[in-house]
Amino acid sequence: MPRRARVTKREIDPDPRFQSVAVARMVNRVMTRGKKSVAEAIVYDALDTVRDRMKRDPVDALEQAIKNTTPLLEVKPRRVGGATYQVPVEVRPDRGLSLAMRWIVRSARARAGKSMAEKLAAEILDAAQRQGAAIKKREDTHRMAEANRAFVHYRW
Repeated sequence: MPRRARVTKREIDPDPRFQSVAVARMVNRVMTRGKKSVAEAIVYDALDTVRDRMKRDPVDALEQAIKNTTPLLEVKPRRVGGATYQVPVEVRPDRGLSLAMRWIVRSARARAGKSMAEKLAAEILDAAQRQGAAIKKREDTHRMAEANRAFVHYRW
């Protein structure tokens, strides 16, 4: 990170099939070892599965899942006089989006299932209906921030 200049956010192009930035970001999050075509196939298969199961637009379901998973609060460690406190802070929107996608993909990878596309589809469906491991991670994060509300005056 530069000391003086502001970091400029790069614009992500929408994906070719759905023309959605959210889908393009999900493809980038699923991608490992630079294999974008494999990641696209996984995400598109997952969205096709979501369309078949929910009978609605899969991009709307993905955006709903991301919205349901996005945290509002998190804790950050703050060192004050030899003691480290977990201080609750509000999550910036871009970081919240990043955390939500990270939690959805991590929960999908941890699931027992056949293929990554099926696991991702199941996790998106669960998150859209406010259940599943990614939603549990969000609730745990909120619970931790709520428990440490006494240290909110250490915020910087």
